[in-house]
Amino acid sequence: MRISPISIATVLAAGLLAQPPVEAQNPITVELLTPLAEFTDDVSILIRNKFPDRRTDALNVRDGSNIATVRVTFQPGAVFPWHTHPGPVLIAVAEGDFVYAMSEDCIHRWYPEGTAVVDAGFGMEHMAYNPSLTEETVVYATFLGVPDGGPLTILTEGPELDDCPLPNP
Repeated sequence: MRISPISIATVLAAGLLAQPPVEAQNPITVELLTPLAEFTDDVSILIRNKFPDRRTDALNVRDGSNIATVRVTFQPGAVFPWHTHPGPVLIAVAEGDFVYAMSEDCIHRWYPEGTAVVDAGFGMEHMAYNPSLTEETVVYATFLGVPDGGPLTILTEGPELDDCPLPNP
């Protein structure tokens, strides 16, 4: 079982990148580090996630058998537009700063290098961006519960930028 390379290429070609505030030839690059891997055992995953400013989310992945890991590099000011995932994603910030905002509350949550965040997935619309105008941001993302042959990321409309604006640098 493998993620088709075309699924990532298709997402990129379909406009994965919003207009970043800073011009860059490739504002965001996604490198597949591990192809879709399947647990040989029956695996279900329960994650409880409590952001300081919201209720606790219980993420129950009934079929957590497929995982994949990517390295995402954000050039300065690059924005990953509104999207969701088929399951939760564990994100480790390796370099720079990473900002994550959910459409539900439009709170821009800041994660510096050396921190991690659970991206709820499951239809929870969100966006992410590099707030720096001079430094790259690099994150490692492990996707849990990826359906066979399914995409890792699903682009969505999300709220209008006026309703959930990016902060001024």
